[in-house]
Amino acid sequence: MQNQTIIQYFHWYYNEEQNLWTKVAQEAAHLNEIGVTGVWLPPAYKASTGGYSVGYDVYDLFDLGEFDQKGSVNTRYGTKQEYIDAIKALQDQGISALADIVFNHKAGGDELEKVPVRTVNPDNRNEFTSDVFEIEAWTKFTFPNRAGKYSTFIWDHQCFSGVDWAEDLKETAIYSIQNHVGEGFEEVPSTELGNYDYLMFSDIDYRNRAVVEELKYWGEWLVETTNIDGFRLDAVKHINPDFIKEWIDHLEEKYQRKFFIVAEDWNVENTESQEEYLRLMEGKTQIFDSLLHHNFFLASKDGNGFDMRTIFDNTLISISPELAVTFVDNHDSQPLQALESYVEFWFRPIAYSIILLREQGIPCLFFPDLYGGIYDDKNPEGEDTHVDLAILPGLEIMSKVRANLSYGEQRDYFDHSNCVGWTRGGDEEHENSGIAVLLSTGDEGFKKMEVGQNLAGKTFIDALGHREQEVVIDESGWAEFHCDAGSVSVWILKND
Repeated sequence: MQNQTIIQYFHWYYNEEQNLWTKVAQEAAHLNEIGVTGVWLPPAYKASTGGYSVGYDVYDLFDLGEFDQKGSVNTRYGTKQEYIDAIKALQDQGISALADIVFNHKAGGDELEKVPVRTVNPDNRNEFTSDVFEIEAWTKFTFPNRAGKYSTFIWDHQCFSGVDWAEDLKETAIYSIQNHVGEGFEEVPSTELGNYDYLMFSDIDYRNRAVVEELKYWGEWLVETTNIDGFRLDAVKHINPDFIKEWIDHLEEKYQRKFFIVAEDWNVENTESQEEYLRLMEGKTQIFDSLLHHNFFLASKDGNGFDMRTIFDNTLISISPELAVTFVDNHDSQPLQALESYVEFWFRPIAYSIILLREQGIPCLFFPDLYGGIYDDKNPEGEDTHVDLAILPGLEIMSKVRANLSYGEQRDYFDHSNCVGWTRGGDEEHENSGIAVLLSTGDEGFKKMEVGQNLAGKTFIDALGHREQEVVIDESGWAEFHCDAGSVSVWILKND
């Protein structure tokens, strides 16, 4: 059984000349070669800004780049057929394709409606700050250019619990829609701001059974149209978990299969909310370990002042490793984005060694670390800013080591504030398996570590090429391993 490795195959500013779906298809064999087993693809449906959109401002879930809507036929990433072809190219290489599912909101409504609302306190969304009054809002979605193909469902204000723009007043606020299913927001996992059901755009209301049934039908359509293998669920802390469970159960029962599902429950404060979400979901989803990402970010900023013995403190991987999907960065944490907390470049190889070469968790690579990323945008002060994300040396090597060699008993040596390591003893199933990893956030490091008597007399070399010496395992299965200052070395069996 090969270790699983996912890659987020896009970033917020993907701007290469080649459209993304074509690149996916062309790169599928290479991804297989470096040990990738699953590819998280960005939102594939038409968004409110058409071919310009990253995809999270969802307009029409049934338009995968097929209809002339919002100024384009294709999405930012290509056409419907190119998306389907990309998924097949991955599957032909034994790689699972994961669709990004945005169920929190819709954007870019086709028609205005008169909608009864009350404003709420933005810092406490349970507190109304007005009586009921009427606004005009873009809450009717008729998809005229799709003309009822695949679905005739019309979304109107009864399908939503809130909006943030009154067209007639030309005013922004958080408007709680007073619809037939309730006057306030839904109960959701996050109690930030009193109730964090409302995030942006037209907020979908899952108390409306017609909405639930339409999205269950859409799930069937997506699976049958694209043959997708699994899902990444966006912004789950803002969505009724009962709906998500019902949606997952419906698809898995209908198709008699388990889909790989990972949820984004962004939290960098404590594990309690993630533990609570796991409890609510009854283990039906994996969760991204945003807390471990945050520890990486802090460690990269603090340098040798960060105690590496605490790198797993207050993380999902330390509590529920079987449900944790680990990552170094993603499209929200990259430079100039909403949750910017980009891990410093010097620390990135160290962070990747931790998520790729240990037993716990399923790691997720980030597109720019494999391909680079160059873009321009405004910084928070409104200034033009140029960003150049460099390809990370050694990442492909570590990914291959994970796929081929990182197996067997794990022994940890987290016994120094700056220099820590671990070993994997190897197993019979994976030829030449067994590794030792040593990293230092301070000076050049060394440590005696046990890999196991099964590897006694074997010679190890640094797969990353930072250290030129060879290390021979003694008769009891131990050896002294080294690494450079502020670096990581990955020791593997030398092939004769």
